[in-house]
Formats: sequence, structure tokens, C-alpha cells
Amino acid sequence: MHRPCWALLARLARARPCWGAPRRGAAALGGEEERFVFLEYEPQPQLEAARGEAKAEEHPRGPAASRERRAGIVRAPPGRPEPAVPPSGVSCSGCGAELQCRDGAGPGFVPADKYRSLEESPAGLRGAVCQRCWLLAHHGRALRLQLPPEQHRRVVSVALQRPARHGRGPLLLYLLDVLELPDPLLPQLPELLSPQVPAAGVLVVGTKVDLLPADSPGHLGRLRQRLEAACAQAGLRREALVDVRLVSAKTGFGLEGLVSRLQRSWKCAGDVYLLGATNSGKSTLFNALLSSDYCKSRAPDVVDRATVSPWPGTTLNLLKFPIINPTCDRIFRRQERLKEEALKTEDQLSSEEKRHLNRLKKQGYLVGRVGRTFQRQKSSPLIEFDPDMLSYSIDEDPSHSHKKPKEKEEFTYNEVKDARWCFDTPGIVKENCVLNLLTDKEVKLVMPAKAIIPRTYILKPGMVLFLAALGRVDYLQGEKPAWFSVVASNLLPVHISTLSNADAIYEKHAGEELLKVPMGGKERMKEFPPLVPQDITLKGVGTTEAVADIKLSSAGWVAVTAHEEEELLLRAYTPKGTELVVREPPLLPCISSIRGARIADRDRTAFGEPCCLLIFN
Repeated sequence: MHRPCWALLARLARARPCWGAPRRGAAALGGEEERFVFLEYEPQPQLEAARGEAKAEEHPRGPAASRERRAGIVRAPPGRPEPAVPPSGVSCSGCGAELQCRDGAGPGFVPADKYRSLEESPAGLRGAVCQRCWLLAHHGRALRLQLPPEQHRRVVSVALQRPARHGRGPLLLYLLDVLELPDPLLPQLPELLSPQVPAAGVLVVGTKVDLLPADSPGHLGRLRQRLEAACAQAGLRREALVDVRLVSAKTGFGLEGLVSRLQRSWKCAGDVYLLGATNSGKSTLFNALLSSDYCKSRAPDVVDRATVSPWPGTTLNLLKFPIINPTCDRIFRRQERLKEEALKTEDQLSSEEKRHLNRLKKQGYLVGRVGRTFQRQKSSPLIEFDPDMLSYSIDEDPSHSHKKPKEKEEFTYNEVKDARWCFDTPGIVKENCVLNLLTDKEVKLVMPAKAIIPRTYILKPGMVLFLAALGRVDYLQGEKPAWFSVVASNLLPVHISTLSNADAIYEKHAGEELLKVPMGGKERMKEFPPLVPQDITLKGVGTTEAVADIKLSSAGWVAVTAHEEEELLLRAYTPKGTELVVREPPLLPCISSIRGARIADRDRTAFGEPCCLLIFN
């Protein structure tokens, strides 16, 4: 008589997943499931003491460690490097860095014990991710790398200066974060190109438009004109500019139009490179195009998705997928699908599509949908039932079935011999950017992840506006009150004070919970640069239109609206070494008009100063 192997089932229930490479599937968040490629093992009593010592060494205790944790400094989890092991020659599927276990502070590091387990597995290191990508994707933690900022620029420059393939230079998709206008790196684009291999053209893609509210009818057309003006100001010749598009890679807005534009103008003539500054959304767009009609139908099963995080410089090397050849038949079938989907109402969507749509609506103002016309037909998997694995005799030991592990799919030679590729490149690090001064926890608060809710304050002369502890705007002189509209992450606090109390408030609350960023108390502020001032003079154009934006580096901006011909003297502060920009004309000129009623109980701020807050409804 047989009975269930309760001991075996209990052991399986206690087994914990191991750290490995994320793989595609429906069970995990975002349509992925984890593939645990590290071998499971049972703890051995004789190793407990050694493991405890290693853990204590890797995770020290005491006041210094507490300060590090408050400041967001991340120490590497247990796992020692082995300098004698040569690099693998295999790239991390998340960031593109070469996998290695020699240098724990270098790119592509995998702890030595896990590195050996991967090498011994049937799939080997292919498809695995490095320790840094694993922590970014699954725990939202960033490990500091000993990598100079010039390394990212060097990788991009070398890639763009390679000999031309297929008889012509590549098409450049330059991603420009609309929140960061004017873009500091667009004028430097010619320096990255080779005179011997000129680019076939530049298609400028304005990203993150889903985060900005519509301040007036036709605001998208105005944003597009601002991008075109930025390209002309940067010296980009009109004949080299293929097009300017507005998209949101996160919510899917404008992506189908971008794919159609690429297939009409570029077809499959050559390679395509995604370029841009750090945090411009290149990896998010790369993953979105990987799931669209722009790549070959089998590519999503072979190519791993890029690691996406708010931490600047996540991608360290080139990632790529093969571009599909847009034949006349394929373009016709795609257009038929788009027409059919354009006629769909929300009631006709499936329950899964409705849930996805509702989730996107909570994250951005503009939402789109990315579908696939050409899908690979998959055979339904056969489920094998093995009763001997679930039961055993009293006189027998449990039997273990040794199934052949599923091998990772690869492209055939014919599929890639003449392929054109879409490359995701490392983001170029922006100089004089406040994000370079922040920890990973602070970056999460500063980088907006959801639609921005503008906050408008009516200030009188002699009042001060704090944007966390990262920026400050003083209203020094003026005859009438003015409107100050803050466009920044919803997680960043805004506080109002009088000019006489502002310095004392900053000294007392910088690094603490009230101003929130930076975080870590007095110890953190000792190493954080002080705020430096810049005087600004503006003349109002009317109570319904902002005169200028005061951009406080990458922390956000303050749009100033004043009475017509009213002259204002302001003083704005940003941390030393970061850039403060006065943007004229403003990006959202009618931002002060999208406001709700005056909020009760907010006539006084946390500092007891009189203020009127008008917040977006």
C-alpha cells in the first residue's frame, strides 16, 4: 500500500527560491516569473558558525551601520569574490555587463558560489543576471559601482563609430525626457558620432508625457513644438531630423504610432540605436518595443527584458533584439489590427485588459495600448503525471524523478545572419544633476513614478517656498501676491516660510522627516552640498499665464505666474554643483489654472506661516 510522501511535500514547501535570472511567464508581477537557476541545498550544522561570522562581517551593527542604513547606503549581501576566476564572456541579460566573480564592486558581479552553480547548470550563464540587476528588479536596491561616468559615454561612442553595416549608418532614436527640457546632452550628440560613419537620421522621442497634466487644449502640440525648438537650438540640422514623437513607454501612449513611423520611414534598412541621458526611459522603451510589432515574433522568447529602475545608469552595455522586416503583407495585417482595436470600447475588453488599463490610469494621464499582430504559435504543453513521485511504500525511500531541464531558446543562424538590430545603450550621465548626489532611496522619492499633481501656492513678498531640502525660492520684492506652481514628484514635500525664518528652518529640518530629502539626519547633511543662491528678475504677463519656470535641477520646477507688467525679484537656491535653469517660455504656461478650490485648514503651513494652497482636482 502506498501513501503520500508528506515528508517530501513538506520539504518542498519549506524550500526557498534562490537568487537567479528573471524569466518570462504569467505568474510573476509584470508578466514575468522567476527562474531559479541556483541549486537548492540544506543548511549544514558545521557551516552555521562560519556563515554567522560572514553575515556579521557583511552586515555590521552599531551606530555607524545605523547611519548607513538611514542614508540608504547598501552593502553587498553575503558572497565573496574570487579574483582568480577569469571573466565569463557572457553578458548580463539585464544590464549588458560581462558576468564575473572577480570584483565585487565592478559591473556584472555574481557571488562566487552562485557563479559556480550557474556554470554547472545545463543552461550555463546564458540568461542570468548580475547581483546588481537582481537587487534592482526584486528589491529596489542599488549597489554602488566603481565605474566612472565617462565609461557610459565611451560605450556609446564606440558602438556608434563601428563600421557601417548593410551599407548605411544607423538610425538614432534619441530619447528626451520632457521633464528635463532643455536637454543638456542633445548638443553633445555630434561628438559621439564618427565622421566616417554618419548617422542616417535622428528621430527624437519625447518620453514621460503621461506624467504631465493637460494645462490647456492642444498641450501635446505645444510640447512637440518645444521639442522641435530644442533640437534647432542644439544645432540639429532639419534634414537630419526624421521626426519628433511624444510617447510614454510606461503606459503605452504613442508607441503604436512610433512603431508605424519607424516601419514606414526606416523599414528594415539598418540598425537602430536608443540614445539618451540616464533616466530618460530607454530601457522601458526597449522592453515595450520588444513586446510590439517592431521585433521578430520569436524574439520575446529568446531576448530577456532589460532591467528597469529609477536609479541612474542601470544599463551598462549594449542590449539588442532583431527588427522584423515590415513587408507589405505584414503592414497590411498590422493596419487591420489597429483599425479593429480602434473601434473597441472599454466594455469589450477582457477582464485582464481592464485591470491593466485601470492600473495604468492611476499612474499617468495619457494611456495607450501596445499589441502584437504577429505571434508565434505555441503548442500546448503536455502534463505528465508521475504517481511514484507523490507516494512511496513504507519499506521504500521516496523516488525522485530526474526530468531534463528545459533549455533556453536561441536564434538560428538563418534568423540572425542578415538581421537588423535595435540596440539599447547605456544612459549618458548628466553633469551638474542633483540625482548624482542622492542615494537610491532618495532617488525613488525624487523621480516621479505617477502622474504629477501640481500644487499652486499664493505667496506674498517676503515669503519662501521649500521643495524638500533640494530647492528653495524666495519672493524678495514685488507689489502684489504671485502664484507659484510646483511641478515635482508627489512624494516631495513643499513647505512655506517667511524670509526671516527660512535659514533656521533649513538648518533644523534638513535631513529630517519634515523636509524628507535628503534623509539621514545631521550626519547626512555634513556631506551634502550647501544651497547656493541665484537672483532672478521676472515680469508678469497676466494672471492666467506663467512667465517662466524655475527648474531646480532634476528635482522639479516652480512655474511663476504674476500680474501683467508686475516685476518680481526672486532668489532661487539649489545644491552646490547642480544646475538651476530659468525656462522661458514655461513648459506648462497655464498650469496655475488647473486648480481646485482653496483648501480649508491649509491657510497656515507646518511652520505657522500664512499661505493659500490651491491644489489640482
